[in-house]
Amino acid sequence: MPRRTATLLTSTLLLIGLLCAGVFIHVPYAEMSPGPTVNTLGENDGEPVIDIHGHPTYPASGHLNMTTVRVTGVDYRMNLLEAAYGWLAHDTVVVPYETLYPSGVSADQVEEQNAEEFTASQESAKVAALRQLHYDVPAQTIVRSVVEGGPAEGVLHAGDAILAVDGTEVSAPADVARLVTRHDPGEETVFTIVPAEQTRAAQEAGEPVPADEAEEVTLTTEAAPEDRRAIVGIQAGVSHSFPFEIDIQLADVGGPSAGTMFALGIIDRLTEGDLTGGAFVAGTGTIDDDGNVGPIGGVTMKTIAARDAGAEYFLTPEDNCAAAAQDPPDGLTLVRIRTLQDALDALADIREGHPEDLPLCTAG
Repeated sequence: MPRRTATLLTSTLLLIGLLCAGVFIHVPYAEMSPGPTVNTLGENDGEPVIDIHGHPTYPASGHLNMTTVRVTGVDYRMNLLEAAYGWLAHDTVVVPYETLYPSGVSADQVEEQNAEEFTASQESAKVAALRQLHYDVPAQTIVRSVVEGGPAEGVLHAGDAILAVDGTEVSAPADVARLVTRHDPGEETVFTIVPAEQTRAAQEAGEPVPADEAEEVTLTTEAAPEDRRAIVGIQAGVSHSFPFEIDIQLADVGGPSAGTMFALGIIDRLTEGDLTGGAFVAGTGTIDDDGNVGPIGGVTMKTIAARDAGAEYFLTPEDNCAAAAQDPPDGLTLVRIRTLQDALDALADIREGHPEDLPLCTAG
């Protein structure tokens, strides 16, 4: 066989071997790419994303789009060829698998955590939006969950309002742990609660939890396995009484990062005029009850998704600004925000035709 032919054959076989290896060798990486965007002022699958009952609402034009990131599933194992393509592509990011899915976490646990974070972000978006509009939104510490086999099982229930522990008033979830851990394991502690059914009825009516329907329950503490402190086997949380009904209807989305855009959408629907002035604005960011905007993951992918959807402006949490500004999509203005008020001020600049006044993200 001529040397040239042999060399060509060897090279071809080597290439085939490398391609086969690339397909069959799995690597510990996952991929992030731009996901769908949804206009919080519009509809999704024929239903309004934000549906408000019991209060006048106003039509809103323009866009206030929440953005998402598409990630490979928890059970998906990327091969070497896919990883190499992802590293080279502009609109995907390849990250270590455990960045998205920590070891020991099942697919069901990941899905449950994402759903819980999404639900919590909706609650905080409602609270922040209504408080921004000067509505009273009473907060109540509740039993968020009960640990199976713990002292509270069968005695306390998810949704019970916690008014006091050992006669000391509870004003925040952290108070519950602080008061319980004053005890030694094996000692009794007394919870003053309003059962979940009465609590839920009051909150649905927009009323404070009825303290006159409170009852006392006694629990025997046990030692926490990790540090031997006294516990009763519950997770405390916060629930709110809203003055009217606000439903956020969006399926197949998880995580907390849409909170800021939901809050803006709620405000736009409850106030006359358009927050955007008809502009296409997208954005991201967690939000807490006080209207503080927090950072999120995958911001680069979200800016690409926003621009692909037609956005002109992108509301960016301050802590994500430097990363987002490293390589922003052409034609997309990255606006820096720290609070819900910052976002509203930026929308006013956009609406009134003063983009030069916008606080912009910088890479440095």
